[in-house]
Amino acid sequence: MSQHTFRIARSKTGLGMFATQRIPKNTRIFEYTGRIITNEAADRMPGKPRYLYDLNKKFTLDGSPRSNLGRYANHSCRPNAVDYSYRGRVYVKSLRAIEPGEEITYDYGKIYFNAFIGKENCLCLKCVARREREARPARTAAGGATAHRGGGQRSPRSRGAPPRHRAAASPDRGLPDPRHLPAR
Repeated sequence: MSQHTFRIARSKTGLGMFATQRIPKNTRIFEYTGRIITNEAADRMPGKPRYLYDLNKKFTLDGSPRSNLGRYANHSCRPNAVDYSYRGRVYVKSLRAIEPGEEITYDYGKIYFNAFIGKENCLCLKCVARREREARPARTAAGGATAHRGGGQRSPRSRGAPPRHRAAASPDRGLPDPRHLPAR
């Protein structure tokens, strides 16, 4: 029998992490692992690496090795898990009970979301449902009540926590440098 409470399988966004048994609330699910490198070394990495996780002002966790099963947990705007750091290590624990077959997701943070995913490309259930609601034609006064189109919607709830993922300013457009953001 596997030591993990999850399996890696195909999801809507590629590969994902799915519960194989019920995971109670506040249970540590996995550790996000990899080499600890300096922020300067992370800056020199070629391309747009997506598996970098900022640990502090000096060090970044490179989670790109395939042995890091945490790299398969996908983003959700309404997650069932949350990431946290403890003694220089990064873990993900359940926010609520997760049922067998349910995909394990956590919020990658605003910086990563804006740099890599974007509001119109997010495939989590919350965003897909929002886009479907917005695509429906509004009912007119002749046909009944007018549908709310989202003009007065509140901004996303802030948890008040500091940014979890590193993002240096990109010299070309002032956007976050995606080399310092963790992968989905």
